Amino acid sequence: MIYRSKAPLRIGLAGGGTDVSPYCDEYGGAVLNATISLYAFATIELLSTPTIIIDAIDRNEKIEHQLVDTLPIDGTLDLAKGIYNHIVKNFGKVGSGFRLTTYVDAPAGSGLGTSSTLMVAILGAFAEWLSLPLGEYDIAHMAYVIEREELKMAGGKQDQYTATFGGVNFMEFYANDKVIVNPLNIKPQYLHEIENNLLLYFTATSRLSSTIIEAQSKNVVDKNQQSIEAMHQLKEQARMMKEALLKGNVDEIGPILDFGFRYKKQMAQGISNNSMDELYEVALKAGATGGKITGAGGGGFMMFYCPDNTRYAVKKALANYGGDFREYQFTEKGLSSWQV
Repeated sequence: MIYRSKAPLRIGLAGGGTDVSPYCDEYGGAVLNATISLYAFATIELLSTPTIIIDAIDRNEKIEHQLVDTLPIDGTLDLAKGIYNHIVKNFGKVGSGFRLTTYVDAPAGSGLGTSSTLMVAILGAFAEWLSLPLGEYDIAHMAYVIEREELKMAGGKQDQYTATFGGVNFMEFYANDKVIVNPLNIKPQYLHEIENNLLLYFTATSRLSSTIIEAQSKNVVDKNQQSIEAMHQLKEQARMMKEALLKGNVDEIGPILDFGFRYKKQMAQGISNNSMDELYEVALKAGATGGKITGAGGGGFMMFYCPDNTRYAVKKALANYGGDFREYQFTEKGLSSWQV
């Protein structure tokens, strides 16, 4: 038997960073995000030998182990190994050797939630194989626990829930791992207009988001008032974006993105840099009304909101900066799994 799954990557539209502890534990966080038609894929094929093979095709990384209860966490394909260890510990031994093959449509460190989305996809494949009794909140929370608590990888909480639920969501984050996912019923014509106007630009760089997130968390612990106030404003940005989307006030999206971008850079050092600031200003001069860095910052993807057909002028203005624009559509469905 072959068990497959896929989970969508996401773009964060507002509130990013307020889902990171300890800010959300102390003040409550709010994020608005949307899944897009780029995916993380996982396939489990059962083997006739007591062997575990993990093959990350996009990363050209592959490991092979005997079928054991615990795989070593040693810096190579730790996400997949951490999931396997967690499942064996909590649900019992698996009954067969297997090959786990993974692939992600965007590079690691690109700001689209790749690592957490891959976690969700791998969990989905295991849940399909082992018939695990897991709902959407269960899978998202489990992915968070494995990545953040067991593997000690710094980051927020939104990506695991976004990949699992799919669609456009306003998410709230509180102490004691309380997460509320509020799906937004956005009229199709508004989503089509946003797709038309919101350009996704890959800067051809990647970054280690954990470094930025650790600095952001330290600012909260140290009571850095500028950083904390910036997070307060980003939480308000999420509420502003929700209202604009629900009411169809699409012309407000650019200025709301710009509002958030100005404050996000105050959360921690390294979120933006001179080259990214230059890209942003060039896009604004060409007709964009706002934009942002996706994810924690420091590299990866940027977004620019370009109303009134200014998308073509913005593309032309950024043509010589070494990056490229990625086509996408918004998606309604989150994690999917099946067997063949």
